[in-house]
Amino acid sequence: MDLATILRPDAVKALHGVTSKKRLFQEIADVASSISGVELTDICSALQERENLGPTGVGHGIALPHARLAGITSVFGVFIRLEKPLDFDSVDRQPVDLAFALLAPEDAGVEHLKALALVSRTMRDTNVCGKLRANNNPATLHTILTERQNVQAA
Repeated sequence: MDLATILRPDAVKALHGVTSKKRLFQEIADVASSISGVELTDICSALQERENLGPTGVGHGIALPHARLAGITSVFGVFIRLEKPLDFDSVDRQPVDLAFALLAPEDAGVEHLKALALVSRTMRDTNVCGKLRANNNPATLHTILTERQNVQAA
């Protein structure tokens, strides 16, 4: 599994004006709905329900919201770069400007966990995060996220 298989180019956005976690989830759900065909409100609800179990802000300005949903056939991601960081109740209390959401089928056990581990490893790389923060172009952001895997595999 690599990020290129779970993150489509059209699932990467750079956004301005997102001022709340709820609004971020709506933006993620909008992209995810267009990819999966699952209702936007169902995706928003699933992300919020997971967030209610505990914040998915992992620190260093990064959030990894995730949820399992009926109607999704395979694990996929949505990456959002925020121009203005927002409060996310992160473990280090730092605001979030990079959010990589993962959505998975309800019965995706190991596949979901492997994808989450892959995303977590990628987002812990300070060089990758630095490049992501220095760019606003969705195509460039997608390349930064997916090329890392190819370089490591070589």
